[in-house]
Amino acid sequence: MCGYNGRFMRSDNHNPEMRKRKHMKTKILGCAALVLCLLALPSCDAGFEELNVNPTQASQIDPNFKITNIQVNISGQRYENWRTNLIYSSVMIQHFATLPGYWAGDKYGYIASYSAAMWDRYYPNISRQIEDLLVQCSEDPDMANICHITQVLRVIMYHRLTDLYGDVPYSEAGKGFLEGITKPKYDRQSDIYADMLARLEAAGTGLNAAASTAGAGDVMYQGDVEQWRKLAYSLMLRLGMRMVKADPAGAQSWVQKAIAGGTMESNGDIAYVPHNDPTGWRNGNGQVFSADGNPRLSKTFVDWMVTHGDPRLYIYGTTPVAGADPVGMPNGKVAGGSDADHGIENDPSWVTCDTGATPCGMDVYMVPNSFIKGQDDPMFFMTYAEVEFLKAEAAIRGWYSGDAATHYENGVRAAMEYLVMYDANAAIPAADIDAYLAANPYDPANGMEQVNTQLWAAVLLNEYEAYANWRRTGYPNLTPVNYPGNVTGGTIPRRMRYREAEQVSNPENYNAAIASQGPDELTTRVWWDK
Repeated sequence: MCGYNGRFMRSDNHNPEMRKRKHMKTKILGCAALVLCLLALPSCDAGFEELNVNPTQASQIDPNFKITNIQVNISGQRYENWRTNLIYSSVMIQHFATLPGYWAGDKYGYIASYSAAMWDRYYPNISRQIEDLLVQCSEDPDMANICHITQVLRVIMYHRLTDLYGDVPYSEAGKGFLEGITKPKYDRQSDIYADMLARLEAAGTGLNAAASTAGAGDVMYQGDVEQWRKLAYSLMLRLGMRMVKADPAGAQSWVQKAIAGGTMESNGDIAYVPHNDPTGWRNGNGQVFSADGNPRLSKTFVDWMVTHGDPRLYIYGTTPVAGADPVGMPNGKVAGGSDADHGIENDPSWVTCDTGATPCGMDVYMVPNSFIKGQDDPMFFMTYAEVEFLKAEAAIRGWYSGDAATHYENGVRAAMEYLVMYDANAAIPAADIDAYLAANPYDPANGMEQVNTQLWAAVLLNEYEAYANWRRTGYPNLTPVNYPGNVTGGTIPRRMRYREAEQVSNPENYNAAIASQGPDELTTRVWWDK
């Protein structure tokens, strides 16, 4: 049968609503995988005339299968999650720390293929798939909901791209097959944001629960129109808040529109892709952890959690030696005791093993917990906790009549409760959450920092979002490293560099983007980060 009784189905015994939703996702993902595999089998009686059929003709493939493919591919594979999400973003934002030099983000180095990894994966494949499906659904009025869902997925993809790189191909991207555009222009980020927000508004108002919708192919919400509507307005809230430095009036207007439209209301609304089917669709982060044992929890992250008595610490990480004190690895270090300033062996946290001490050496530092390293773990695009923290910030700014303290508490509680979606053993008791909130109540005098630092703690592994929100707000207050040979002058990078091949394959548009945005360097700020 299509159902797959994987670990994910057992991971939320404490919430029947979420457990039911995950059970449905498991069956749907398994069914879609089976059908896609069958479609891939060659037909024994295929004639040569089929070679003359346009392979990009949208009507040839069920849109549900296209939606599955788009969702899973936006979630990402090992390649881009290793390089862009973890090697760069996670260590720049000081969730993790590493010693090897190829983890370029830890020491602000530049490796061209790593910086361009998301660009290489999202263009040309997913962008083309999205444009193809939009053409297909636009030709059939009964597919209006599928069009709106695809537009929301388009926003998820492009806002990641533009937040990382700035001005990027957007209006002409993915149209090589459809319109013959092989050298797309780079749109200004301000224009991209305006268009993404308009698409979200159209989706939020246009999704119709009474009309036909996506079926088995929708592994995120199983075609639940109301949940897609909440996601559209939740993304609008995120993007509206992202513009606060560049366009405060516009930011306020979109934030208010998003809240009025109706955002996520519980952890049951979280946007994620499950990765528990037997066909090889694996969580990209989990694939990285299986291949690379170098990451340790950052000293910045561990120290903050210890200081606040955070019960998530031992969900996110574990000590290699049972019962040892929680110690994070400082960023900007290398292996090699001869380096007095940057050798980990010369750091005060290091314990030499020849003294007979336990733990010693690398066993001193906390490693990522197995709970968050699974290849069958869900990949989260946006959580209810993030929505609550953004609403708290909106209240602090006076853009919203809600109570900042209430939204802060809702966000903290949701951020701790949703971890059970990784593994049933990652459940944090309600009493521990209550105790944490009692010890760390909302402080109006430091509300902006408190709320956005909590957001940083809540989005671990969605490092794109942690990195973007830090650039927007400056929180948490991170101390940069200044490793010799870094390319930023000892400052945390503000963007990724474009794919270097663009200088040859699309030089006119590449040069126009640089003239508009600034040098193609890690230190150049994107529009909303000015």
